[in-house]
This record gives sequence, C-alpha cells and structure tokens, in this order.
Amino acid sequence: AERIELHLMPGYSPELNPDELLNADLKHHVHAARATSVDDLARETRRFLHRRQRQPRIVCGYFRARHVRYTIE
Repeated sequence: AERIELHLMPGYSPELNPDELLNADLKHHVHAARATSVDDLARETRRFLHRRQRQPRIVCGYFRARHVRYTIE
C-alpha cells in the first residue's frame, strides 16, 4: 500500500494517458489507407504490437514523456 499513489485527473484527459502515446505510435506506423481489407489492417496492427512487445525500451519511453512522467515518479 505504501507504493501506491493516487493522482486525481480531469474526467477526460487523454494527453495524460500513456496508452495514447502507444495509439499515436501505432497510427504513425500502421496506415489504414494502405490496408486492402479489415483483416489486413488487423494483421498489420497485431504485427506492430508484437514488434513493440520485443522492444521494451520503446514501450518504457511512453512513460518517460514529460506529460505522463507522473506514472513512474
């Protein structure tokens, strides 16, 4: 319990959510316009996410961004 901190955030604050950095990374690297079908887009999305699983330094970087650093401090 001593390692848990409560951070009050506005009701809607996607810029404070590290998940949004992953979403932006995904959108930057997987282009829906290039997909020929929904299945193709889903496959490319899974490939990207599996690649990120093997790149922990990049994933950790999502939490080091200035506006989401509260998650690791």
